[in-house]
Parts: sequence; C-alpha cells; structure tokens
Amino acid sequence: MRTLRQAALTGFLFAMAAGSALAHVPYVRPNVTDATGRDHVTIEASFTEDIFAAEVVMRSDAWRIVGPNGDTPITQVTYLRDLAVFEAPTPVDGTYRISSGARTGRTAKMYRAVDNSWKMVGEEDEAPPPDAVLVDVQSITTADTYVTRGAPSVEVLQATGSGLELVPLIQPSDIVAGEAAPFRLLLDGQPLAGVAVTVFREAGRYDGRKVDAELITDADGRIMITASDPGAYMTLIRHRMEAPAGSDVQYRSYSHSLTFVAQGG
Repeated sequence: MRTLRQAALTGFLFAMAAGSALAHVPYVRPNVTDATGRDHVTIEASFTEDIFAAEVVMRSDAWRIVGPNGDTPITQVTYLRDLAVFEAPTPVDGTYRISSGARTGRTAKMYRAVDNSWKMVGEEDEAPPPDAVLVDVQSITTADTYVTRGAPSVEVLQATGSGLELVPLIQPSDIVAGEAAPFRLLLDGQPLAGVAVTVFREAGRYDGRKVDAELITDADGRIMITASDPGAYMTLIRHRMEAPAGSDVQYRSYSHSLTFVAQGG
C-alpha cells in the first residue's frame, strides 16, 4: 500500500514552492462534521504518513475553535503517544473552524536540487550532492477542519490574513461528491499562484487510490476540488520560501492540511 510519503512524491516539483519529499504531515479530524443538536465535537489530532492513521501526537499551544460566538482557545487537551484528543464547544448554531494554529517547528537544512525544487535534508532517499548549498529552514505547520451546527454561518469562511491558509469559497457542509468546490490559497492574506495542492481520500486506505487529485492554484490562488465519492478527505500543501527580513532563519517551510467531508449527491 502507498503511504502519503510515497503518493506525494509526484506532486511537489516546482521552484521555491513545495518540496517533493513528505515526512509526517499534520491533520485534525472531528468525530462529526454535522454538530446539529450538539454542544461540542470531539477532535483527534496527529501526524501521519497515511491519511487519518494517527502515528505521532501533535502538540500545540494555539488550539482553538472559531465560530459565531467568537474565538475560543482550547486548553484542555489529552496528549497520548499517537494522538491528541479534546472537546471543542459548539454552543450556538453556525459554522466553526477548529485549528491547531500555526505551530513553529524544528529548524532543519534544505538545498535546491537540479530541477530547481527544494529538498529537505533527511527526507530524501539520497544524500545531498557534494556541491549542494545548505540553508536553514524553519517549519510552520497548520491543520484545520470545519464543523456546522444547525444553520451555517459565514464569519469563519473569511481569510485571517495570517500564515498559509486554504479558504473554502463554499460552505464546507455543502461540499458534495462529484461537484466542484472552490477554494483559495493565501499566504498572509495574499493569493499564492502555481502552488501544488494534493487531495487525499480516506477510502484510499482500503481500495489503494489514496490521491484523489493533484491540483495547481491559478493566478488568483484558486483551485476547484471535485471529490470523487462521498467520504472524508484531506488537502495537503507545502510551500517553501524566504522568510521576512529580521527572521531567525532565511527560509520557512509551511505545511497546511484541511480535513473535510464530501456528502453523497
């Protein structure tokens, strides 16, 4: 069976954007996406090389749920060895975004390969070439998901303007298998063009077709995702670039995942 690492190797070959290798990737997943009649949802969060198969616990100091009642930090989190678990309150009707927040990770080394893509040292099958110029890069990871209680609302579908984010241009509860759903990729509020977005399907763990689509954002940062069948999906984005002036490192490696469910038609 192909892991996320193996499947994603074909999806990230472009300059100054994403690396081709894939280590553990973050995800957050609610026990339900339709929270109608519920005052909370339960969230699991982990790093994985195989979609929704928890492997390494994900810790964060910025867990939160943002909804029609405002921005609520999540402080009561149970950390196990493989995953984190917590309850996120949904006290009123509307749409909620549950997020890990931007997690600043380790500083590593990367180099530019002959195909002009960025490679992370330690994530490749081969060692860097002898003439490779190694640069410091810091990882920043974010994992998001959405749930809706009762009638949906639109507040949390607005861009935050901070970090890497994949913004739904449709109510997440309205995503239907076989129908195109629009999204927009932004970095600090600005559209990212020409960036790879890989869409994984949970059903692929059982039928072997884990990658549902490999897309490239247009000039306005937009993509259209058409889920092939009902079920749970996760988008994954890698974006590597120079860090802003005054940063501790010269480069940053952003990772973003979004979990959503495609309904049956």
